[in-house]
Amino acid sequence: LEYYLWYPPLSATIIIDHKSLSLDLTPHATSQSSSNFLLYYFPTMPKSKRAQRVALTKTAKKTREHKTGYVEMVREAIDANDRVYLFSYENMRSNHFKDVRLHFRGDGKNNKNAMSDDDDNDSNREGRIFLGKNKLLQIALGRTPEDEYSDNLHKLSKSLSGSVGILCTKQNANDVEEYFAKLAVEDFARAGAIAPRTVMLTQEQVETHPVSMVEQFRKLGLPVEVKNGRVSLIGRKEWEVCKEGKELSVEQCKILVHMGVKLAVFKIGLACRWEKEEGSVDEL
Repeated sequence: LEYYLWYPPLSATIIIDHKSLSLDLTPHATSQSSSNFLLYYFPTMPKSKRAQRVALTKTAKKTREHKTGYVEMVREAIDANDRVYLFSYENMRSNHFKDVRLHFRGDGKNNKNAMSDDDDNDSNREGRIFLGKNKLLQIALGRTPEDEYSDNLHKLSKSLSGSVGILCTKQNANDVEEYFAKLAVEDFARAGAIAPRTVMLTQEQVETHPVSMVEQFRKLGLPVEVKNGRVSLIGRKEWEVCKEGKELSVEQCKILVHMGVKLAVFKIGLACRWEKEEGSVDEL
C-alpha cells in the first residue's frame, strides 16, 4: 500500500509493506510553515479478470491434424484420377458451382456445402474439385521438384494463387475442356463489381411494378412517382442506372435486381492440364 503525505514544508511518501515501512521526505525551499497537512491514500487494485476477450464463434479452429488430413485427401484424389486441371473463376456463385461439382462427381452425396471438401472422404469417385485452400494445395502438390508429389506437379503449384482451384478427373480431356468452354451462367451483379455496360431504365420497365414499391425505389435513389395509378419516372422517359466501367453501388445492384437485369457472368477458365501417365503439363 502507498500513502502520500502532503505538508507545505515537506513532501513525503510513506510506503507500507507487510514487514517494513519507509518514509521519503523531500523539503520545499519556498514553502511556508503550516500546521495542516493532508494524507492521500491510493490503493493498488488487482487487475480485473473480467476484461478478457471471449470468442463468440462456434466454429472450431483448424488443427494440424485437419490440415494434414486435407493434404492426404488431395493426394488420394490425384492417385485415383488420370489428370488434374488448374482453373480460375469469375463471379463465383455457390448455386452454379454446385452444378459443376455434381457434373464431375457423378452423384449427390455429401452435398450440404458445395464450396467445401472438408466432410467428403470418398476420393474414389468420378472426380474431385478442391477450392479455397491454396497454401495447403501447394503443399499437397509440392512446391519444388524435390518435394513434389508426382512428376511436374510443382508447375501447377506455382500458379496456385488468387481465385483458382484444381479439378481431379478421369473424364476425357476433350469432354472436360468442351464443358468449361460452354459454361457461362448469367447472374445479378454484386456491389463493388465493375459495370460491363451502361444500363438505361425505361418507363415501360418501371410501370410494371406495384405502386407499393414507390417508397422503396425512392430510398434507392430512383426518381419515381405515382401517376394515373402507375409507377412513373419523374420528368423523363429514361434513367441511367449505371455507366460502363464504373463501380456498382449497393443501391444500383438492388435496382438491377428489381428490374431483372443480370450483368455478371459466372464462368470457369482452364489454365493448364497435368497428365498422370506422361507426367506432362500443358498450357490451355
